[in-house]
Amino acid sequence: MEVEVVKFLKLPFNFNIDKLEQDLSSLEKLDWSNHFNKNGYSGTWSSIPLLSVDGELSTISVPLNEEKLLETKALKVSKYFKEVLRTFQTPIISARLLKLKKGSEIKPHKDHNLGYEDGCFRIHVPIITHEKVNFFIEEKRLNMLPGECWYTNVNHTHSVSNFSEIDRVHLVIDLERNEWSDSIFFSLCKKEQLLSKPTISYEIDTVKRMISELQHQNTETSKELIASLKKQYQL
Repeated sequence: MEVEVVKFLKLPFNFNIDKLEQDLSSLEKLDWSNHFNKNGYSGTWSSIPLLSVDGELSTISVPLNEEKLLETKALKVSKYFKEVLRTFQTPIISARLLKLKKGSEIKPHKDHNLGYEDGCFRIHVPIITHEKVNFFIEEKRLNMLPGECWYTNVNHTHSVSNFSEIDRVHLVIDLERNEWSDSIFFSLCKKEQLLSKPTISYEIDTVKRMISELQHQNTETSKELIASLKKQYQL
């Protein structure tokens, strides 16, 4: 019998909405960077890192070769976001705020090696959202409410549209899988449902964007991944 792969989970954490909004309001005047993939969305999709490899707000690359993440100005002036991050007893790969302005859309796409089966996982903590914000993974619309905590397996096709009159903002954190996270995830569903790797094929435009991002990293590992992608997709 084929195992049903879990594409998302609501995790057993709830955060204080007022405190989330208060921290967010203190950061609104900082510089938010537009997402680098201009072809992947319409409207305005921007971010501000709470942690980065050099502590700068403009740095969006993930740590490589065990680089240590440093607090950015955004996290230094935030009280509650620090408390939220401390909730997760596992190494943080990245932590940032993502804002999708009203009337904007993130086109359907897949990310690379960002499911629980890959040894890492992405969570969303909605801060500002609306019933007219549509977040889809495959054919399923997720109703993620402010203060909730959701795992999303973004190896699967996902998209977001904001048809509301407000800007949607989520705290998005990528984390490493460990025994602590296993104890939580495996209490919510069967182990094999999380660790069954889906068959993934990417659109050529997505592959080209992945290669472009890897080229910026300019490491031996990224070069190997680029070569593998080019071979697989005959580029």
